[in-house]
Amino acid sequence: MSVKSDKSILIVDDMETNRALLAMGFTDLYNILEAENGKQAMEIINAHSDIGAVLLDLVMPVMNGIEMLKELNNTGKINHLPVFIITSENSEDTLSQAYSLGAVDVIYKPFNLNFIKSRITNIIELYRHRNELAEVVNEQVEKLSKINQSMIETLAALIEFRDCESGEHVKRICGLTRILLTSISENYPEYYLDKVEIEKIVNASILHDVGKISIPDSILNKPGRLTKEEFEIMKQHTVKGGEILEHIPNVMDKDSYNYCYDICRHHHERWDGRGYPDGLKGDEISIAAQIVALADVYDALTSPRCYKAPFDHQTALNMIYNGECGTFNPKVLDTLRRNEENVKYEHETSAE
Repeated sequence: MSVKSDKSILIVDDMETNRALLAMGFTDLYNILEAENGKQAMEIINAHSDIGAVLLDLVMPVMNGIEMLKELNNTGKINHLPVFIITSENSEDTLSQAYSLGAVDVIYKPFNLNFIKSRITNIIELYRHRNELAEVVNEQVEKLSKINQSMIETLAALIEFRDCESGEHVKRICGLTRILLTSISENYPEYYLDKVEIEKIVNASILHDVGKISIPDSILNKPGRLTKEEFEIMKQHTVKGGEILEHIPNVMDKDSYNYCYDICRHHHERWDGRGYPDGLKGDEISIAAQIVALADVYDALTSPRCYKAPFDHQTALNMIYNGECGTFNPKVLDTLRRNEENVKYEHETSAE
């Protein structure tokens, strides 16, 4: 005796007799749901999480089968839900379109119930296992992401112990980086980054100064201007930061590690090639490092330091635009201009 599945089959057909015939073949194994058109079917799909397969007619009023497949694609549900086309249609163009929209199989009318029952049951089990595997993978990715974040925050805390300003500094850098990266992605397609990549860069920006752990206190917290020799030592925090990260690459996912390393080493490079440690020029510098560099300069100007008082927002902007604090990509400066008020608000509120 067959055990009834916890899955449901949704039969979508405007002909009641067709729905009844199909239902008769599956009631012993599955719960049956019925819809008269694609619109009604989408409402049922959105209300039920237990649907194992959809048996879909193509020719229906309100929303036909092809239109419903397009909607399943738009919502992403087609990736997790097998759809079988039940039809007498033999147009190659129509069926090709159905396959291109994610239909897994076509069953022609009139059909043999025992034959299609086996086919559909096998596909439902295949999708069940695939979806369960996807859930396991997503759980592992989420765990790795939490480990990444915990490790990053731990390293950032070490910097804070060494440099009394860094704790609040890194919070502001994160907020400023997110604003500027989002804006430049929207306005300059060549620098486009999706939300996931932006958040990885924002998290990586926390560690931009991790190399300062290796800088002597006498230099790191010196209240006056650094000598030439001291400044050469201070500059080494970019290289030292990369060296620290080289010892922990397997703790992070590849993208997070690459962003952290790049930002650590290159957030003091300049658009004109006169930065350090590698003398990179123009777009040899990644957009991630360019944005963090600008956020770092703005925050340094507008925050009190042991060697200076803070500049006000507008003075800091003028100094950046006038090239008094290095040279920047014109597109990055344009992005700053577009977001002056957002940058000011973020700087004033992010540490609260």
